[in-house]
Amino acid sequence: MSRALLLRGGRVVDPSQGLDAVADVLVRDGLVVEIGPRVAEGAGDDVEVLDCAGLVVSPGFIDVHCHLREPGREDVETIATGARAAAAGGFTAVCAMPNTAPVTDNQAAVGFIVRQAQRANAARVYPIGAISVAQKGEKLAEFGEMVGAGAVAVSDDGKPVVSAHLMRTALEYARNFGIPVADHCEEPTLAAGGAMNEGLMSAKMGLKGIPAEAEEIMAIRDILLAKRTGGHVHLCHMSTRGSVDLIRWGKERGINVTAEVCPHHISLSEDAVAGYDTNAKMNPPLRTPDDVEAMREAVRDGTIDVIATDHAPHHYDEKEREFADAPNGIVGLETALAVNVTWLVKPGIIDVPTLIDKMSVAPARIFHLPGGTLRRGSAADITVFDPGADWTVDPSAFRSKGRNSPYAGMTLTGRVHYTLVGGAVIHGTRVGASR
Repeated sequence: MSRALLLRGGRVVDPSQGLDAVADVLVRDGLVVEIGPRVAEGAGDDVEVLDCAGLVVSPGFIDVHCHLREPGREDVETIATGARAAAAGGFTAVCAMPNTAPVTDNQAAVGFIVRQAQRANAARVYPIGAISVAQKGEKLAEFGEMVGAGAVAVSDDGKPVVSAHLMRTALEYARNFGIPVADHCEEPTLAAGGAMNEGLMSAKMGLKGIPAEAEEIMAIRDILLAKRTGGHVHLCHMSTRGSVDLIRWGKERGINVTAEVCPHHISLSEDAVAGYDTNAKMNPPLRTPDDVEAMREAVRDGTIDVIATDHAPHHYDEKEREFADAPNGIVGLETALAVNVTWLVKPGIIDVPTLIDKMSVAPARIFHLPGGTLRRGSAADITVFDPGADWTVDPSAFRSKGRNSPYAGMTLTGRVHYTLVGGAVIHGTRVGASR
C-alpha cells in the first residue's frame, strides 16, 4: 500500500507558484500529489493526517551556508547532529562548507559527506567543495571531480580568496560546471587581528576593529571579476551598507552576482558586544545600527537574495576565552526562522511569502538544488511553522552540539511545528489519526 500524508487546512504559501491560500496538501510516496481546498474529501482511507490549521505550510527551508565540522571536529558538531538541528529549525536541506579537517577539497571528501548525510536520515546535506587545495589559496581544487561526487558549489569560506588571479580562474572554471563560487569577502591586511567592528565602540572597548572596507574591497573585486568572466559569484554573509550599494550596482549592470545575509546581521548590532559577550563575536563582525538597517532594506528590495545561517558551532571552553582570543561564530539553524520573523516580518519590513522566498525558493534556484517548491510531482520537502508563536531561546535544548548563541534567554516569535523530507516527518510530533 502506498504511503500518504495529508497536511490539512494550513495556509499554504509557495512563492514559486504565486500560491498563498488555505488549502490541503496531499503527499504520497514522498511526492506532492495535490494541493487544494478540499483534498481531504478524496484523499482515501490510507492517509495519515496532520492538522495544520493556523499554521503556514511552505516549501522546505534551504540553508546554503553552514558549518557541520565533520570531519575533524566531531566534538562540536557532526553531520548527523547538524542535520537534526537543521530539521528542528525547519530546514529540509543545508549546504556544508568545506573548512573541515581535512578540507573538503577532493572527490573522496565530498563523497564522505554525502554518505554521512544519508546515514543521518534527517535534513538533506549538500557538500560545498573548496576553491583551493587545502584552502591555501594557491592552487585550484579539482572542481569537476567534486561536482561529480555531489558538490553543489565551491568556496574557501572561513578564508578569503586573496589572489584576484585565482578568483578569476575559479569563476571561469566554475562556469563550465554551472556552479556558483561563494566567497568570504575579507581583505586580510585590513582585517588582521580584528575582533569586532571598527568604530567608536571598538575604541572604547580597547579592541582592534575590522573596518567595513575590509568587506567592501573584496566585494567589488569579486563583482568586477564576475563581470569580466561571466561567472556566478555568490557573496557570503554581507554586513555593511557599502556592500549593499556595491551589490546593487552590480545587479543593475546585469552582472551575475548573488548575495546572502545572516539572521544575526539583520537583528543585532555591535551594541551586543558591549559586555564582551563572546557569543556576539563573529566574522564578519556585528556592525552599526545603520548597517543593520541597510541589510534589512536590502532583503526587502531584493538586493539580498538569500538569508543563510552561517551556523558555526564551537565548544563552550573555546568561547570562554578573552574576547580577542575567542573563535568567531554562532549557532544559527534552530533560531533562524524566529530571528527572521521577529526582526523582519513582525515589524512589517517583509511579509511571510517574501521570507519563504529568501529561505527556500531563492536558495534552491541560485544553487540549482532540488526543492524550493510545492509543485505537483516535486519532492515533499515541506516546512510547517507558526509565525505567531512566541518562545524563549534555551540553548541547552538545541539539537546541535553547539550552545554558542547570542539569543539565549530572548523571547522570539516564529516556531517550527513539522519538517518533512521526502514526505517523512523528520521533526515534530504527528497529530491526528490514520483514516
